[in-house]
Amino acid sequence: MDSSLKVALENAISRATGDEFQIERTKAVSGGCIHNSLIIIGENGGRFFVKTNTREAFAMFKAEAEALEVLARAKTIRVPKPIHAGQISQQAYLILEALSFSVSNQTSWEEMGQQLAALHHHTAGYFGWSADNWIGATPQINNPENDWSTFFREHRLKPQLKIASRKGYRFAQADKLLASVEALLRDHRPKPSLLHGDLWSGNAGFCDDGTPVIFDPASYYGDRETDLAFTKVFGGFPAAFYDAYTAAFPLEPGHETRSKLYNLYHILNHANLFGGGYINEAGSMIHELVNR
Repeated sequence: MDSSLKVALENAISRATGDEFQIERTKAVSGGCIHNSLIIIGENGGRFFVKTNTREAFAMFKAEAEALEVLARAKTIRVPKPIHAGQISQQAYLILEALSFSVSNQTSWEEMGQQLAALHHHTAGYFGWSADNWIGATPQINNPENDWSTFFREHRLKPQLKIASRKGYRFAQADKLLASVEALLRDHRPKPSLLHGDLWSGNAGFCDDGTPVIFDPASYYGDRETDLAFTKVFGGFPAAFYDAYTAAFPLEPGHETRSKLYNLYHILNHANLFGGGYINEAGSMIHELVNR
């Protein structure tokens, strides 16, 4: 860590906490494939989680901090407390509360399901968000819309398909898919729920006392089923989570078909970010949705 970043972190934490903070040591940790992550430990024993990247990442860090603040205000499920997003010289950084994670049990997963259901009861008068943010490293468009099918077609699927086209990925039935969105969501009138937006097993965990935590959000107001749909990708969550969620907030008929449509957004994003087998998977999902 260079001296300018060290001073910036110390000053930001001191201002936020009201106590002088000086870094005694740092520890590199895994934190995803986009940013560098570390734990900083102060001389007084305080610990904070820090993400760093080039200066261009400041907008990403600012958007993440804002989403965490909104999720925290809902007072339903725990998120890491954002301390400060800033930039110094050619670097950007995000300081978060450092949490210690432990293994889960059935009760913890049930609590997560119940708490996510409670989060989804927080609604807005529109679909979207106050600003654009990011889904992974991809810009996520959040222009407000009153109609859910319009929002999902125009600001979720269409931008990903445009990125794919620029990369040379051709999905023969892409236009048919976009034309089918309204029919696929026919008679489904969800309320604009407060979402995590990128909820999979890598962005959820449990504190040492079993308290559920979600992090790395890509939040917006949308159909709550989108959060649940993505939890089933990459291994999924245990049955106890889904049972507790649906007991607290039952799902509407047709959610299985809608989940395939909603997860296409994430698979397209993975295809655009990583290529490989995600390209064929996205093509298969489009074919299945169009020809169902």
